[in-house]
Amino acid sequence: MSYYDYVPIGVRRELGSHTFRAEDIVAFAKEFDPQRFHLSDEEAAKTHFGRLCASGWHTGSIWMRLNTETWQREIKAYTDAGNETPRLGPSPGFENLKWTRPVFAGDTVTYFGTFTAKRPLKSRPGWAMLDAYNEGFNQDGDLVFSFDGHVMIGL
Repeated sequence: MSYYDYVPIGVRRELGSHTFRAEDIVAFAKEFDPQRFHLSDEEAAKTHFGRLCASGWHTGSIWMRLNTETWQREIKAYTDAGNETPRLGPSPGFENLKWTRPVFAGDTVTYFGTFTAKRPLKSRPGWAMLDAYNEGFNQDGDLVFSFDGHVMIGL
């Protein structure tokens, strides 16, 4: 069976969870998104957020790490079962990126991905496009992050 045939459509996969610690939020923000509500509680208190919150790009970076680790585990199980190593990537992009609620210091976000469609590419013989809806929920069950992503996989 090819990996294309192996990938399940409509199955929600839990990618993992991450707790956003204040020191990590600040370190990420200093390097990549130095807005005041990401840099200190005192400055964040002066904004509509009211307290230190993670950069949306930080929440996305954690999704990427957990997604990659999940793919690696799934591919290992697939190849350990005697299948050929699948060809993955690149991604042509994403749509509908939303940061629907702030992620505050101390929040734990659990991420999910659901493959929504797959189709062979006429423009690239031997390759297919895999579409996915991705989301993250905080410890209260509130949606904080979502987007539609795409990745190419070999047939």
